[in-house]
Amino acid sequence: MVARAYSVAFQGVEARIVEVQCAVTPGLPAFSIVGLPDKAVSEARDRVRTALTSMAIALPSKRITINLSPADLPKEGSHFDLPIALALLAALDILPKDVVETVVALGELSLDGSLVPVVGALPAAVAAAQDERSLLCPAGSGAEAAWVNACQVIAAQSLGDVVRHYTGQVPLPPAEPGEVAPQQHSRDLREVKGQERAKRALEVAAAGRHHLIMVGTPGSGKSMLASCLPGILPPLSAAEALGTSMVHSLAGLLDEGGISRARPFRDPHHTASMAAIIGGGRNAKPGEVSLAHNGVLFMDEFPEFARNVLETLRQPIETGEVMISRANAHVKYPCRFMLVAAANPCKCGYLPDPARACARVPQCGDDYMGRISGPLMDRFDLRVDVPPVAYSDLDLPASGEHSSTVAARVAQARDIQLARFAPKGNLASNADAQGDMLESIAAPDAEGRDLLLRAAKRFSLSARGYHRVLRVARTIADLDGSADVRKPHIAEAVSFRLPSFAVA
Repeated sequence: MVARAYSVAFQGVEARIVEVQCAVTPGLPAFSIVGLPDKAVSEARDRVRTALTSMAIALPSKRITINLSPADLPKEGSHFDLPIALALLAALDILPKDVVETVVALGELSLDGSLVPVVGALPAAVAAAQDERSLLCPAGSGAEAAWVNACQVIAAQSLGDVVRHYTGQVPLPPAEPGEVAPQQHSRDLREVKGQERAKRALEVAAAGRHHLIMVGTPGSGKSMLASCLPGILPPLSAAEALGTSMVHSLAGLLDEGGISRARPFRDPHHTASMAAIIGGGRNAKPGEVSLAHNGVLFMDEFPEFARNVLETLRQPIETGEVMISRANAHVKYPCRFMLVAAANPCKCGYLPDPARACARVPQCGDDYMGRISGPLMDRFDLRVDVPPVAYSDLDLPASGEHSSTVAARVAQARDIQLARFAPKGNLASNADAQGDMLESIAAPDAEGRDLLLRAAKRFSLSARGYHRVLRVARTIADLDGSADVRKPHIAEAVSFRLPSFAVA
């Protein structure tokens, strides 16, 4: 007897349909799993056997072979328990074979037959919808998977519920999507005293998804400024929320199946490893760059990160995706994030203050900022100094604009960009524009072009730097409500490109 069920194998945020074949043949009693299973998949035979025994289902005294096809694709994780059990029940004629073959299943089995939630239910639902099948998953994963309303999602508490559902005894209702996670409150820009130029840089960065680095003495407010970013960023669109949540689903970060419309804000510690930042490990899990997809990756104490970690950021910044290569597989994750970095000007932190600087000035500043390579620094669209705030300013009442006011301007600028790039498909912000598209939308007027050429010659801008100035100028024009890029927009963009005191 041969029966088939279907499950998924994860390769990045993509889920590949896997056919689970079960053959019950004459021979000495045995239960084997083939098809490149890892340890967790191999142990499924004991969990499945015990779960069936708890339901008073005895396995025949014959040879049982489970084949996970395609056989050359590595299979990882405990989510293959449920499809293996389904194929076995179909082979024993307990479940109808034709019904089982219309379902994509994933879930871990407890020894008592209950189903344990697993990661990846959301991308699995997407794969099931693309293959025109329904999805069967544990009850704890149903709210997450139901967000993909293109396929039916059945969520069961136990294997017994699954049997009763597919035999028509007690049908299970379709799962309902989880709640939209509430917006987390962030710091308000009005709480930041002084630092008007840095606030303006944050606004420009948020409006165009530009990369930003802030350099300043300890306690000048760099981290506080970065913590205000979530409050001025527009919410995720439906497509962005789905893409971001698929990555978070694989990482097991979706809380009770709820999807958030807030842009992610990730702030890893500077001791984080390359696998933690880029992704990898034994199961090639997504790293911080992917968890920040469509959001912000804030890296405080930027020069303190390991040099190899910083250098691996260069390719994801440019392409918006990261490829994790292993001997038997290549896993690709999306990572279209906005990088915000903060750094002290030197090891002691007081390079610009003669009264507090160490004896190695200015060499200490050159050595410290030298940890950031030129090619990586060239990828920052905005560079801003964050000087210390005067004591007299700290004693003043809060002033300036609220985050909500700035957020309204940012949202308006983003709407302009969405309308501009709508015919282009995959473009969403000025930071994504390249080639002819960039030249057509950001061509400055005669005075602006003359200023840009003189600045490029004076400061030896690279071709990448030249184009990044154009992108920033286009964003500034959008914030200004201008259809054309004019000289003042170029001037402000160039001013954000000038080397800071810590990099000069």
